[in-house]
Amino acid sequence: MFNKIILIGNLTKDPELRYTPAGTAVANMRIAVNSRVKQGDEFKDETLFIDTVVFGKQAESSTQYLSKGSPILVEGRLRERRWEYEGQQRSKFEVIASTIKFLPRRDTPQTTDDFGADDDLVPPDETTELEPF
Repeated sequence: MFNKIILIGNLTKDPELRYTPAGTAVANMRIAVNSRVKQGDEFKDETLFIDTVVFGKQAESSTQYLSKGSPILVEGRLRERRWEYEGQQRSKFEVIASTIKFLPRRDTPQTTDDFGADDDLVPPDETTELEPF
C-alpha cells in the first residue's frame, strides 16, 4: 500500500507544542488548503482545513518559527483516528508529517538571492513564436 500526501497551505492558528512522557516533542497544527473548483461557468474557491501532527525537532522548530497565517508545505501520510463520544462513534483524518518546509510569505518581498538564483542570468532580448510568452 502507498500512503503519501503533499499539501501547501497556511496555518489557521499558532502550532501547539507538547511532550510525550518519553520526552518526544509533538506539535499539532491546522492548515487551510485552498483550491479553485469550476461550477458551471464560474470558479469558486474551496478551502479544506486539515489537522497535522509533527514530531521531534521539526515540532520544536515549527512552534518557534511559525505562527498563524504562515505558509508551509507538509509531506506525510494520512491517518484516521477513531473514538467514542457520548455513545457515538467519531473519527477524523489527520496528516502525520514526515517533512515540514517553511515557505516565504506572499507579503514579504523576495530577491533572487533568496532562491539561490544566479545573478549572471539575463532574459533574452527577443522571443520567437515557439515560446509561449
